[in-house]
Amino acid sequence: MSTAILTGPPVAGSPLEADLRTLGFDVRTANDPAAAAELINAVPAQERVAVVDPRFVGHLHALRLALTDPRFPAAAVPGALTAQPAARAALARAVGRIPVGAGTAHLTDVLTDTLTESLDRDETGLHRVELGSLVATVALTPAQREDAREAVAAVDDEAVRLRTAVKSRDGFFTTYGISPYSRYLARWCARRGFTPNQVTTASLLTALIAAGCAATGTRGGFIAAGVLLLFSFVLDCTDGQLARYSLQYSTMGAWLDATFDRAKEYAYYAGLALGAARGGDDVWALALGAMVLMTCRHVVDFSFNEANHDATANTSPTAALSDKLDSVGWTVWVRRMIVLPIGERWAMIAVLTALTTPRIVFYALLIGCALAACYTTAGRVLRSLTRRARRTDRAAQALADLADSGPLAELIARSGRGRGRTGSFLAPVMAFLSAAVLLVWVLAEDDPTSWLTVGVAVCSAVLAGAAVARPLKGTLDWLVPPFFRVGEYVTILVLAARADVPGALPAAFGLVAAVAYHHYDTVYRIRGGTGAPPRWLVRATGGHEGRILVITVLAAALPPSGFTIALTALAVALALLVLIESIRFWVSSQAPAVHDEGEPA
Repeated sequence: MSTAILTGPPVAGSPLEADLRTLGFDVRTANDPAAAAELINAVPAQERVAVVDPRFVGHLHALRLALTDPRFPAAAVPGALTAQPAARAALARAVGRIPVGAGTAHLTDVLTDTLTESLDRDETGLHRVELGSLVATVALTPAQREDAREAVAAVDDEAVRLRTAVKSRDGFFTTYGISPYSRYLARWCARRGFTPNQVTTASLLTALIAAGCAATGTRGGFIAAGVLLLFSFVLDCTDGQLARYSLQYSTMGAWLDATFDRAKEYAYYAGLALGAARGGDDVWALALGAMVLMTCRHVVDFSFNEANHDATANTSPTAALSDKLDSVGWTVWVRRMIVLPIGERWAMIAVLTALTTPRIVFYALLIGCALAACYTTAGRVLRSLTRRARRTDRAAQALADLADSGPLAELIARSGRGRGRTGSFLAPVMAFLSAAVLLVWVLAEDDPTSWLTVGVAVCSAVLAGAAVARPLKGTLDWLVPPFFRVGEYVTILVLAARADVPGALPAAFGLVAAVAYHHYDTVYRIRGGTGAPPRWLVRATGGHEGRILVITVLAAALPPSGFTIALTALAVALALLVLIESIRFWVSSQAPAVHDEGEPA
């Protein structure tokens, strides 16, 4: 139960108390700041406290935004503010600082405004709600109250609530093909007590059923899979809209939403590959290639954003041109569709699954995602080269964490410290060579499953260590993690494909999926401000260079059938290790309050 304290002159016939009870507050009254302080201190420390002026006039949704949003330690609109446990002490201090006696009327007449300003000065993380067309005001006279009521009646707050439940920036298909009706499904779920986490789980289960239908390999199964995949995406949109509609944000929900999207898509790829195999067509290499390409695309997005989001002097002519194009409506949609965001991508996969074959689905997916990756990466390289940004230590650490370097690369990096110049192109060049040397060898060599490949993997590790020997603050240093991901994932794909035995590629698919989960988990921990996973986990998984070395040793030492078994065992071991630690972290009290709006891609 949360407590709302009404402090100020009472207003007869006001619906305010009923509105507060609708929002789940226990309503109490206080005649002066001293009484308010006493009530605040009497409320249990783990509960939320709101202070509301009885003369408040406004929309119920304005109160909901100010008093029930769990993302902020404190929030306010004119006439109402709230403090969660993290800001309770600051609120108590603010009330205690208000003087009493003659000459203090300007502080106590609208007490909520005085407390809001005090919390703002104390840097408690106060969030001032952007009301838009919603009304929230303190009516001091009957005339003001009448005007405010007319303003409230002129705006349908339920329509505003529905509209703002939809993300402001989304893909064309999602904006015009899903959101116009999924918002009503979100409201239906809210009115029946469903939570966003339940809808997220339903979306995952629907996608897994779709993957199972695709795995049947029949035309009826493929049609059902396409329909269910689209419905899974509708639910995927609904869970976020439900969270925004009902303000049911949670750390667990953010984690589930962030990880389930990838789990759904990659499980569907596996279902298509199984279905194709039933028809005599082996497309596991294409399925694994699609997963590798999608993951590497996201790593490019994450690395670029982490390198630049807090950089100073962070401007460029390319960014200015992009902002200018945003004013031309049709270019916005074209540029959003070019990158093949999740809505367009899932719609394409669903339609092609129902009408064609898994091989055609993967060909279209690989071509479309490759073009999108080239477009976005080229644009980001151009932005980086034309801007004069100064990267922060935090950005350099984030890139180092995303690099996922293990003990071997750390040892090499320590021996190379002091050489090279921070801010040069040395790091991305070394990272590129680390991946290129290995990939050229395994692709060109007639038999890459040899001890010579192990030697090349050691050389690759040396180059990888050299890439991270200096802080990653250079213009293109954000390319280091993507180069490492390409080197690792594609090496696994090629070695499994060249083994040429049944089960090798499915085992490699599972191994890459486990490693990719570890990398996505790292991203969301960094976004939450808690840093990367613990170093013991990174060392236990070997880091990217350690895993490559282990896999090349297994390929050289074991026969093809034994290599397949080893890949399977490694995939299971890594999956258990990273999943157990990830679940432990995200359900713990130390987990960050990440409320992700989703990636457009």
